[in-house]
Amino acid sequence: MPTKIRLQRHGRKSYAFFHIVVADSRAPRDGKNIEKLGVYNPNTNPATIELDIDSTLTWLENGAQPTDTCRAILSYKGVLYKKHLQGGVKKGAFSQEEADAKFEKWLNDKSSKIEEGANTIGKAQAKAKADAMKAEAVAKEAMAAKVAAKNSPLAEEVEAPTEEAVEETEAIAEVAVEAAPEVVAEEAAPVAEEAPAVEAKVEEPAAEASEEEKPAE
Repeated sequence: MPTKIRLQRHGRKSYAFFHIVVADSRAPRDGKNIEKLGVYNPNTNPATIELDIDSTLTWLENGAQPTDTCRAILSYKGVLYKKHLQGGVKKGAFSQEEADAKFEKWLNDKSSKIEEGANTIGKAQAKAKADAMKAEAVAKEAMAAKVAAKNSPLAEEVEAPTEEAVEETEAIAEVAVEAAPEVVAEEAAPVAEEAPAVEAKVEEPAAEASEEEKPAE
């Protein structure tokens, strides 16, 4: 029976994690499996990988074929490297103790690299979060200032007149004061010219009346 080492999806939407399983290559992805080898959770930092290395190695030696993603996971956890070392032991290149020591050293180096990478990612995430909070605070301050300016009285929004505007206003006022007498005289002239005519018209009837009242000689 052809077997494959592959991922079986679990979890809710937008938060999926996977079981690493051995299954018949003809079975559906999330169908029945032969054996569960571990768990892969990509939602953590770093990704959580729990794997039974010895059982996985046994399945590999028995001909199970991992998918591309599972091959990357097995390489990350050192399963493929251990398989390589076991091949060297079978060929007599070195003893089992030497193979175990090499594998242990590889695991320690790998753990140091993983921890260093996790610290780097954690610092980057913390810096990004701090920058985002700072930008949000600046945006809130700007919005508060805008709202305060909008709600302030109209008198506060009016800017004080500049010196040039004040000087221009004073000059216009002086010109208006100097031109005032001439304007008044021009407006009063027609009235003065019409006034005698009105008086003459009024006096003529009076003269006629005096002549009629005068006693006849």
